[in-house]
Amino acid sequence: MKALARLIVGLLILDAAVTAPTLESINYNSETYDATLEDLDHLYNYENIPMGRAEIEIATVMPSGNRELLTPPPQPEEAEEEEEEESTPRLIDGSSPQEPEFTGVLGPQTNEDFPTCLLCTCISTTVYCDDHELDAIPPLPKNTAYFYSRFNRIKKINKNDFASLNDLRRIDLTSNLISEIDEDAFRKLPQLRELVLRDNKIRQLPELPTTLRFIDISNNRLGRKGIKQEAFKDMYDLHHLYLTDNNLDHIPLPLPENLRALHLQNNNIMEMHEDTFCNVKNLTYIRKALEDIRLDGNPINLSKTPQAYMCLPRLPIGSLV
Repeated sequence: MKALARLIVGLLILDAAVTAPTLESINYNSETYDATLEDLDHLYNYENIPMGRAEIEIATVMPSGNRELLTPPPQPEEAEEEEEEESTPRLIDGSSPQEPEFTGVLGPQTNEDFPTCLLCTCISTTVYCDDHELDAIPPLPKNTAYFYSRFNRIKKINKNDFASLNDLRRIDLTSNLISEIDEDAFRKLPQLRELVLRDNKIRQLPELPTTLRFIDISNNRLGRKGIKQEAFKDMYDLHHLYLTDNNLDHIPLPLPENLRALHLQNNNIMEMHEDTFCNVKNLTYIRKALEDIRLDGNPINLSKTPQAYMCLPRLPIGSLV
């Protein structure tokens, strides 16, 4: 019976051995694993590497074989989102910018078919058109506050040149050929503070806004009727009035109380009255603000009217003989 039992167990073991799967050897195809210990010194010999060769990072290399690395496949949805973010520009707040609007960015069109801010230079609310051989005032942006057009060939200032420019504070047209100014060219500018028209050919001043603080119309052709009567009377904030190098034969009166500087040199003024600057009815009146009066270059003898300067902090500059 024992022999029979051993025979049955042997058959079972033989059958299990026959049906078991065959174990195949894994081929790594790596020369490193065939190297001996003696060869390792030559395999990683750092002394023979040339100094000029680029540095190579040496790390443990996974042996190549039949096994594959298990890497997760790329997710298509995330890739599409990244591409969309790269192609679409974003603002700082993360929103998409709107299409740019270029209408009026360079100002209105000029007669030369160029926008004003391309023909001239626009910086914030200031427009510079100096030395561009202009023969007329170019159309200005509505927010213009300071306008400079010096050394050009402008001959006339029209009433619509500065129309609707309610923020305009300074106009400088020095050294042009201006001989004519429309009556309403400046009058309707509510914020105008400074007007510079020196070195032109102006014979007649139009009505000016009462908001002016600085006026320079030197070196023009203003004569007896070149300035309207009481032209500066209501300009309570006028500080500087420059009328040098014209053909005036009188001092334009009355002068604003806050006037600080009056330049009338090189005109044709021949006489002065005692009440030109002072109040003859009030001997205690002192005109503190008016410290700079220039009358030199005129055919007037200041010594003939000493009472005219009693209220002034300083004597006028001019001839005393």
